[in-house]
Amino acid sequence: MNVLLWAAAVIVFVILEIITVQLVSVWLAAGAFITMIAAYFTDIGLTGQFAVFAVSSAILLAVSFPLMKKSRKKGYIPTNSELNTGKQAVVIEEINTRSGTGRVTLSGVDWKAVSDEIIPVDSIVTVKAVDGAKLIVIPEVIL
Repeated sequence: MNVLLWAAAVIVFVILEIITVQLVSVWLAAGAFITMIAAYFTDIGLTGQFAVFAVSSAILLAVSFPLMKKSRKKGYIPTNSELNTGKQAVVIEEINTRSGTGRVTLSGVDWKAVSDEIIPVDSIVTVKAVDGAKLIVIPEVIL
């Protein structure tokens, strides 16, 4: 009878794992499976079965958690705006916020550009920020 109890526990924990998909109950499902096997082959009482369940789940968690932590991607992946900030672009249409004009080419891509200043065609600009599909630029200072 206890084997059926642990089989039901395995099913419940697997269903919970499928619902959450965050490795919350996978160790409990494995611990319940180990306890089900132990209950089938041995004659331990319910208290002993709960001890097997707790110890096996804890051991599986302790062993697998550091391994999973190593396999996760580390580091931060910059977004498009962070990759473009600080880069230089070439003005292909005069940047004039008052008249609503301004386009630049950055890494072969044509972008709408805005600036506090009027910047003529073929000037080099530096990207200060990205606002949606617009680059906020300043003229490159030539020393």
